[in-house]
Amino acid sequence: MIKDVLIGLWEASGFHALFLDDGTFLWQNLVMILVSFVLLYFAIAKKCEPLLLVPIAFGILLANLPGAGLMDDPTGIMDTSNLIAGAHWYDTGVLRLIYAGVKSGLFPCIIFLGIGCMTDFGPLLSNPMSLLLGAAAQLGIYVAFVIAIVLGFAPEEAASIAIIGGADGPTAIFLTGKLAGHLLGPIAVAAYSYMALIPFIQPPIMKALTTEKERKVEMKQLRKVSKIEKIIFPVVVLVICAFILPSVAPLLGFLMLGNLFKECGVVDRLSDTAQNALMNIVTIMLGLTVGATTNGQTFLQWETIKIVILGLLAFCFSTVGGLLLGKLLYLITGGKVNPLIGAAGVSAVPMAARVAQNEGRKYNPKNFLLMHAMGPNVAGVIGSAVAAGFLLAMFGAK
Repeated sequence: MIKDVLIGLWEASGFHALFLDDGTFLWQNLVMILVSFVLLYFAIAKKCEPLLLVPIAFGILLANLPGAGLMDDPTGIMDTSNLIAGAHWYDTGVLRLIYAGVKSGLFPCIIFLGIGCMTDFGPLLSNPMSLLLGAAAQLGIYVAFVIAIVLGFAPEEAASIAIIGGADGPTAIFLTGKLAGHLLGPIAVAAYSYMALIPFIQPPIMKALTTEKERKVEMKQLRKVSKIEKIIFPVVVLVICAFILPSVAPLLGFLMLGNLFKECGVVDRLSDTAQNALMNIVTIMLGLTVGATTNGQTFLQWETIKIVILGLLAFCFSTVGGLLLGKLLYLITGGKVNPLIGAAGVSAVPMAARVAQNEGRKYNPKNFLLMHAMGPNVAGVIGSAVAAGFLLAMFGAK
């Protein structure tokens, strides 16, 4: 009797679940658990994007606990490759149920709603030239796409990998969930990792592509933008972009709705809820379920290493694109534009703008580039959403 109980406990334990019926040892799960510990260290000790990295890291841990089944899908709610006869919807793992918000694009859109409530398009409106810098900083997306195709990735996979160059985690998750859900784990981890590493990745590129004279350029104060301009802007941009490219409507629509909440001045409660309580709740669920897609058996492959490298290349080329256009504008305007603000065209708001500010002040303590850099920075948010809409239109399900 006692022997049967002990055997039953062993067979129900996670230690037993580490071995398949044929005796294969699932070492990949243990490796991913160690990876989750490393990410938790960087999130907590080094404060690298902790609001997202903590739930992502914990999601990795939960998904790789042997036998826990938090991402099981026996009824094929989202994956028909592992159907089990007689299974019911309530047998589905809790994280797999929440993952529906990622797969459908719901969570990224709600994140964009909150981002819109926190975004000030004033610097962009006062200097429309920023739109060009935000567009140029999407260069890495298209460079990475071409390289990924050359390396043998399918067009849908290449598009999902390339969007890492936009430096926008929700956009990367939204597009990958639609085009290449099986790559969501590595792409999301790469996207948020590089966003967190902006202060380390961008400065060497800035220094290599600009001269000391260019980095010292002081820019004149921006004009004050009227309230009516800020109210009209999100509506006009959404209508124009959505009519040209309807697939951009989900992300850009929620972004502009959030911004309208902020700027109209009559729905402060909605704006506060969207940028605080709602966004925090969705961030928890998004982070957990994105991390939970990194199952050891599917994550630890050469394909993942290629994605990480391609993501870094995409990010670097996006920075290069913004800087090169910044240098061109420096020449056209007779030295009135500091090229450093071009690097802020990647859509990691406001971190990329802060990096441009910090680099500028290293060479000219009187320099104040933050507000000038915020123009390309928020333009980059629009640019990455438009790029995602374009790729979705090209390679999405017909």
